[in-house]
Amino acid sequence: MPDLQSQPSHPSTWPVKDYDDDTVPQLPPFYSPRPIPVSRAISELDLNSLSVNERSIAMALGSASSSAHDDHDSDGELPGLVSPQFTPPSTPGTHTPSHRHPHSQHIPKSVPVDSTAVNGGCGQKKPKLLDRLPDVNCVVRARIPTTIGGSGTEMFLHLYQNSEDNKEHLAIVFGNEIRSRSLDAPREGETEMDRLIRGAYTGRLYPGRTTSKLPGENGQAAENGKKEKEPPLVRIHSECYTGETVWSARCDCGEQLDEAARLMSMPGSGGGVIIYLRQEGRGIGLGEKLKAYNLQDLGSDTVEANLLLRHPADARSYGLATAMLVDLGVKDIRLLTNNPDKVRAVEGPNREVVVKERVAMIPLAWRGKSGGIRSQEVGGYLKTKIEKMGHMLQMSENS
Repeated sequence: MPDLQSQPSHPSTWPVKDYDDDTVPQLPPFYSPRPIPVSRAISELDLNSLSVNERSIAMALGSASSSAHDDHDSDGELPGLVSPQFTPPSTPGTHTPSHRHPHSQHIPKSVPVDSTAVNGGCGQKKPKLLDRLPDVNCVVRARIPTTIGGSGTEMFLHLYQNSEDNKEHLAIVFGNEIRSRSLDAPREGETEMDRLIRGAYTGRLYPGRTTSKLPGENGQAAENGKKEKEPPLVRIHSECYTGETVWSARCDCGEQLDEAARLMSMPGSGGGVIIYLRQEGRGIGLGEKLKAYNLQDLGSDTVEANLLLRHPADARSYGLATAMLVDLGVKDIRLLTNNPDKVRAVEGPNREVVVKERVAMIPLAWRGKSGGIRSQEVGGYLKTKIEKMGHMLQMSENS
């Protein structure tokens, strides 16, 4: 494994190595997926086989030659079962101005999207949507002081039950203006102390408080004030134990969760919501995900590994996320994602939620930021997300 500490800090200064000596076994791809040679340095992207946005990527990495970009075509197209049709990650409106608030220089570009238009920036595939949204109920809410940025930022953690599974899905809410309707709804036989304990209160708790509402509170005025603000930032995040808890460098899931929280906790950001869905491993579970990791070490990429285990490339669904956003009273949103298909999927069968803008999540390492993940595995992972899953990642999308 390369010595990451000795690498220059910016991709444009990295030495370009010659990989002509790498040999790839020519075996049938379904039974023996084409491996990535272990000597191939793809800690950013493997430019020898990535043909998307070649001009901007070559400029960003200081490449002086364009002949290497032809290697991808020579590999030949894999069968559809192993290599789903490639969706070019072109992003309409990449030159759209950033958000209009005092701290806009710190937030990635937002791209207007419209799922009702053919070229509305929502991908070429049409995700399968539920006929109706699941029933969701916020069981409890609690204030959580955080370590984000060392500034004492607070958020409210909402725990949900639903009609589809027995998992406890979460809504992480930054700011005081987004509230759960099911949580605030009166429940038969409950006391004011019951409401305080389950988090159905306004303002802050303090020793000796006995009522769930503050004196002189005007709920209608607060509701009207909320409607005048710009759509909040929203991140739909699927659980990733390996990336969030055990320091895995195979994916950027933990980095994305941290970055979403940072953006929503910034002064002037207006807050936001992270919907945390318990669908580990793109919906296949932790055990199967670990098997997929072993297949990746044997040469498969993340999509091929899932398919070889007889799982879909992506088994996630977003109906619960949509229902939770509706319960939180969020209609128009700015969605933090690189996945164009997620835009339409999150909106729901009847567009119960409307994505007004897509905000790109550019890997920290690509932006020269400290704390970014640099590894051969994460490079291959991001490359596959671009090539085979149509993710809109572009090296020219600097924040």
